[in-house]
Amino acid sequence: MLTEYPLLTTEQRTQWRQMLDGARHIVITAHRGPDGDAIGSTTALASWLRRNWDADVQVVVPNIFPDFLKWMPGAESILVYAGHESEVLPVVRQADLVIMCDHGELRRMWTLGDVVRDHPTPRIMIDHHLDPEPGIAELVVSHPELSSTCEVLMRLILELEAPAPAELSTVLTHDEAVSLYTGMMTDTGAFTYASSRPEIFQLISILLSCGIDKDKIYRNVFFTYSAQRMKFQGYMLYVKLDVWKKAHTALMTMTNAERRRFGILNGDTEGLVNMPLQILGTKLSIFLREDTEQPCIRVSLRSVDDFPANEMAAEFFGGGGHKNAAGGEIWGTMDEAVALVKKAVQKYMPLLKA
Repeated sequence: MLTEYPLLTTEQRTQWRQMLDGARHIVITAHRGPDGDAIGSTTALASWLRRNWDADVQVVVPNIFPDFLKWMPGAESILVYAGHESEVLPVVRQADLVIMCDHGELRRMWTLGDVVRDHPTPRIMIDHHLDPEPGIAELVVSHPELSSTCEVLMRLILELEAPAPAELSTVLTHDEAVSLYTGMMTDTGAFTYASSRPEIFQLISILLSCGIDKDKIYRNVFFTYSAQRMKFQGYMLYVKLDVWKKAHTALMTMTNAERRRFGILNGDTEGLVNMPLQILGTKLSIFLREDTEQPCIRVSLRSVDDFPANEMAAEFFGGGGHKNAAGGEIWGTMDEAVALVKKAVQKYMPLLKA
């Protein structure tokens, strides 16, 4: 049951080996605003490649990632492109293989995506999002039906190494197991959505046999709030939460002035968009926040049951994602963003009322 189906065809397995065997400088990338799945998959893959191939391996992300992920094994070695272009650009240009994790479009890496696009070197994509960009890589390992990129990667490693059942836990190191579990946990809301397949828990069992402490991992990610963040959460729920009962929708907005007022750090807004879904009858939660680096509004969508948050994100906010977790951006003011959200909700009212 662990291998519901092979992730690679015979031809792709050969291609994987050939691409890795011929590489001496490998760069692993993730999307802008890296989350737990992005950091988990890139750090786990980097560690596994270093152990199995004679190559220099470096993880490069487009911009900073949340403070609550900096404890993860290998996170201290990640290079951040934004703000460090002069140091990081030569590393990317030296690569003779680029492996992109947790995104299916080069634009998801912003300016780093332009660098990768212009660099004439083979690429591999490992992801679980819908509709990867045509021609994005020579080898595409894309499985939207799986919970996370970390699940895709773990299954890929097990498939490539094909261990005997009694040797499953020896395929991964403890640190690799920690990274993979963190990615799976964060991309499923601690296994509260996109995680009903029995195979996921078989994979978790293997990770537990590697000696990980899943309770500590949970605390490292979710129990790291500052007092200011807790106060900010109360402010957002009491002052900024707008509930549209007839549309079964909730909206929260955050400006950079509010960010400064509460001393909000990178990653402190993580999880806020999920909270309104605890309100009885709510099907869709939307969180709008001013971006700290670009003149745009970042959009986060979370939904329950069959409401297609990804379709709304693609149609109205130039984004995408998963059925119940998606995002995008709006280039304009907060008032314009709220107006567009109202238009989107009105368009999808039949599904929200169903």
